Amino acid sequence: MRHRFFSMRANVFACALALLVTSTVADAQLRIEIRRGVERPVPIAIVPFSWEAAPGRPLPVDVSGVVTTDLAGSGRFAPLSERDMVSRPNLPEQVDIQDWQILEVDVLVIGRVQLTGPDDYTVVFQIYDVLRGEQLVGYRLTTTGEQLRFTAHRVADMIYEELTGIPGVFSTQVAYISEQRQNGQQRFRLIVADADGENAQIVADSPDPIMSPSWSPDGRQLAYVSFEGSQAAVYIQTLRTGVRDRVSAREGVNGAPAFSPDGRRLALTLSRDAGNLEIFTLDLTTQVLNRLTNSPAIDTEPTWSADGDSIFFTSDRSGGPQIYRVDARPGARAERVTFEGAYNARARVSPDGQQLAVVHRDRGNYRIAVVDPRNGLTQVLTSGALDESPSFAPNGAVIIYATREGTRGVLSSVSTDGRIQQQIASVEGDVREPVWSPYARP
Repeated sequence: MRHRFFSMRANVFACALALLVTSTVADAQLRIEIRRGVERPVPIAIVPFSWEAAPGRPLPVDVSGVVTTDLAGSGRFAPLSERDMVSRPNLPEQVDIQDWQILEVDVLVIGRVQLTGPDDYTVVFQIYDVLRGEQLVGYRLTTTGEQLRFTAHRVADMIYEELTGIPGVFSTQVAYISEQRQNGQQRFRLIVADADGENAQIVADSPDPIMSPSWSPDGRQLAYVSFEGSQAAVYIQTLRTGVRDRVSAREGVNGAPAFSPDGRRLALTLSRDAGNLEIFTLDLTTQVLNRLTNSPAIDTEPTWSADGDSIFFTSDRSGGPQIYRVDARPGARAERVTFEGAYNARARVSPDGQQLAVVHRDRGNYRIAVVDPRNGLTQVLTSGALDESPSFAPNGAVIIYATREGTRGVLSSVSTDGRIQQQIASVEGDVREPVWSPYARP
C-alpha cells in the first residue's frame, strides 16, 4: 500500500528549473550534513543503475549515486552500502526478493540508464516493497545529457513521494547571498544552486551589498536589493537570460521585495514620504504604487499570504518587533498576529498558508519557530543562538534558514515538526538569506 513506510512520519526534499545565469561557481558552495534524522530511517537498497551504451561511452552522471545521496540526505532513509549487496539486479526478472529480505531491507530500487540517441537518455527504474514481496511502481523518463543530473533528482523525488506521500524537493533550487573577501575587498554574490548545493551559479556579483532575494512564483526570476552606487534599489533578474530590470530606485529605502502569488506585484518596504519605513505594493506592469501602512512605527519585511489577499509584515508598533497582517488594498487596518514572546520577525508563509515561519526570541536566543496565524500558537524548531531568514520548501515540509557556526554564516534546514535537522555548510565565505525556489511551472 502506498505511503505505508511513513504513515506516521512524513516530510522533506519535483519539478524542473533550467537556468542559464551569469557564471558558474568553480566548486560546490554548499555541503549538506545530517545533524539529526528520524529515529528509525527506512532501510532501502538502491542498486547501481546499469549503463546501456556503446563500449567506451562514459555515463555523464551517476544517476543512482545522486538518488542515493538525495534520499540519505533527507534523514528519513538509510541506504544499504553497495558492498553489502548480495546481488545487483537491473531488470525485474533478476530480482530475488529473498536476497533483500535476508538483508532486512524494506525497499528496493533497481534501474538502468539507456543511451537512445546522440544526446538522448532514458532512465527506467522500479520500486519494490520487500516486506510484501511486490513491485510498487515503475517509471520511464527521457532526458538529455545536460539534464541528466536533474532527472536523477526527479527520480529521487518520485521515490520519496511514493514512499512518504509528500512531494519531493530534490529537484528544486535555493538562492542565497554569499559574502567573501578577495584581495582585501568584499564581494557580495547572489547564487542559485540545486537543493543539494551542487551546480551553483552566480546571478549577481558586486563589491556593494546585495540582499533580500525573492523568487517569482514561476521560478524564472529573482527580485533582490543591490546597493551599487551607494543607493539601494530593487532589481528583478530573469535567470534564463541574465537580463535584469531596476523596478524601484526611489529616494530613501528601497527594500525587502516579495512577489505576489500571481507574479504581477511586488510588496516593498519604502521610506519615500516622511522617511519612515512603510509597506507598499508595486504593480510591475503599470508601476503604480499603493501604500498599505501608515504608522509612526517601523513597518518592514512584507510577505504575501498564500491567496494573495493580504500581506504579513514586521512592525514595532506594539513596542517590539511582532508580525501583523493587512489586506493588500489601501486603507485597510493592520491586525497583530503574533503574541507569544517579545520578538517575532521576518515572517514567511507556508505554501498552504497554514503556517508562518518566523524569527522568534527564545530565552535570549534568536530561533526559527512556526506560528499558526489563526490563533498565534508558536512552536520553536531550532536551538541556535542567532538563527534568521527562514524560507519554506515548496512542499511545506522543510524550512531553510541562516545561522552562525563560529564566526561564519552558514545555512541549515529543519523539518516543520523539528525532528530532522541538517547543516548546509559553505565551502568558503559567509552565506545568508536563503530562499527556496517554488516548483517550476510548465
